[in-house]
Amino acid sequence: MNTKKKARTAAARPEDQRLSLGATFAYGFQHVLTMYGGIIAPPLIIGAAAGMSSQDIGLLIAACLFVGGLATILQTIGIRFFGSQLPLVQGVSFAGVSTMVAIVHGGGGIQAVFGSVIAASLIGLLITPLFSKIIRFFPPVVTGTVITTIGLTLMPVAANWAMGGNSKAPNYGSMANIGLAAATMAIVLLLSKVGSAAISRLSILLAMVLGTGLAFVFGMADFSKVGQGEIVAFPTPFAFGAPTFEIAAIISMLIVILVTLTETSADIIAVGEIVGTKVDSKRIGDGLRADMLSSAISPLFNSFTQSAFAQNVGLVAITGVKSRFVVSAGGLILVILGLLPVLGRVVAAVPTPVLGGAGVVLFGTVAASGIRTLAKVEYRNNMNLIIVAASIGFGMIPIAAPAFYDQFPSWFGTIFHSGISSAAVMAILLNLLFNHLKAGNSENQSVFVAGTGRVVREEDLQCLADGDRFEGGKLIDCDGKEVPIQASTASEH
Repeated sequence: MNTKKKARTAAARPEDQRLSLGATFAYGFQHVLTMYGGIIAPPLIIGAAAGMSSQDIGLLIAACLFVGGLATILQTIGIRFFGSQLPLVQGVSFAGVSTMVAIVHGGGGIQAVFGSVIAASLIGLLITPLFSKIIRFFPPVVTGTVITTIGLTLMPVAANWAMGGNSKAPNYGSMANIGLAAATMAIVLLLSKVGSAAISRLSILLAMVLGTGLAFVFGMADFSKVGQGEIVAFPTPFAFGAPTFEIAAIISMLIVILVTLTETSADIIAVGEIVGTKVDSKRIGDGLRADMLSSAISPLFNSFTQSAFAQNVGLVAITGVKSRFVVSAGGLILVILGLLPVLGRVVAAVPTPVLGGAGVVLFGTVAASGIRTLAKVEYRNNMNLIIVAASIGFGMIPIAAPAFYDQFPSWFGTIFHSGISSAAVMAILLNLLFNHLKAGNSENQSVFVAGTGRVVREEDLQCLADGDRFEGGKLIDCDGKEVPIQASTASEH
């Protein structure tokens, strides 16, 4: 009896539900398909920025799939102190992409990226117990600004891909390249409109497949290098050399880690509400520690920072399948895919204009997610509007003028050449200045405050009587008579 009671208690949580083996892997594969387009995009962007060959980019993609699978299994199955035991899919987040590209362009190369990820993730692991106190400095006005900036800073990448990816190529910016990108984007939009929810969710991936097929028909796709290299291989540790540790790169990546911790905390709380299970501070801490441990180890296998994928949280809500073991099965599938570098080379052979067309929607979705978060922010009688305005504007400077920080010290340029780092630093500082250090604040201290809502002067209200009302643009008194409205004179302005 005691054993049966323990079994019932263990199965009490909705996330502990066990399905048949076939259903478990079928639903797990659906999770993989949902996030596949998102997990392969970061290594494609970073690898291209580092000037890697298609074979090397294929290795990066395989590594990201492999580590994402291991991180997912750790997060869902869990061990003591590590893993929220919730249906959360882990993978390389967009949050750090622009920062990593900035580190690469700053001269540190991919080795400096790996070093910064290791160091910043270890710091993140150490501060996880204190993060519940730090998280109040990352309200929606900050996180929404940062997420919006992530999407906007990646748009030049999508545009460059749509033009062909290589500015020195003779067909760069040709109508053929841009036409292929436009066709791929059109396919994404059309598939999104299809009545089938499954097809709509897979619109990015399916559009890339169809766009590549279209490119192959017109002789714009080259798969000759797909067969060059191993079909099955275990990721070689430090395949691109030993990591290097640069202070500026680490500081820049630490900002990304703080954003990642915030995002993962939000995802843990969200999936807990969807599943209908208890999520306390201990569970959040275990989930964040799994995040940071996976991120710290991932460069060993040539991957990057790991975080929960929000789109898969949405998939849990849509399907109603709450079992964490389903997501664990998805993690196992990712590990298997990561052991097949030939698949990475297939993805790396996808024509860049196809990636560009899909990237416009994919990166736009990231920006739209940030805007959705900003829509939850209260803008009346506070300075939140100027926080958002100044932070996004500051974040756009290195995008609009890439040479803006060329004359600054190299450490400064590495931090602020990334739009996301620039926006995050500004948003955090301004949030502290206006929402935490309130000394000197007044209700209407800036035109930005007055501009956030409708304002009526007190003296205007004193002119109204009980029963006065507006009808058809006319002021009517309590007796139904029109009250004349005197036009203001120039002297009154």
